[in-house]
Amino acid sequence: MVDLTELMENEVFMAFTSYTTIILSKMMLMSTATAFYRLTRKVFANPEDCAGFGKGENAKKYLRTDDRVERVRRAHLNDLENIVPFLGIGLLYSLSGPDLSTAILHFRLFVGARIYHTIAYLTPLPQPNRALAFFVGYGVTFSMAYRLLKSRLYL
Repeated sequence: MVDLTELMENEVFMAFTSYTTIILSKMMLMSTATAFYRLTRKVFANPEDCAGFGKGENAKKYLRTDDRVERVRRAHLNDLENIVPFLGIGLLYSLSGPDLSTAILHFRLFVGARIYHTIAYLTPLPQPNRALAFFVGYGVTFSMAYRLLKSRLYL
């Protein structure tokens, strides 16, 4: 069993927790951005959400979609699809004893790629900006998985 003090002295694990905190905070801001756009554009997905803007037929006009709201929402969903695998694989990778500089490179590339992906999605920047950011982040997660399996394979 690993002692918690040993874990806190593990530089790779501490780097992972730092970059994970950054990327999870960014992901949390995406839900706030979605709510902001829904409120400022008066675009709601559920009837109870627009009750404060009217009753009956008057409220139904707020039950619609908006390109800007959908763009932010899709960026948030893309974060969920990519950050969750990074968290699981990154945790296992950080505990497998990788080289500190290699691990930090992985973490920085992933966080940078996800931040750039969000900027490219929300601005919007022309393709292939968003695709390149996606593939860099995906490649980092795949690289960590490969290194983990290569060094700690117990099949």
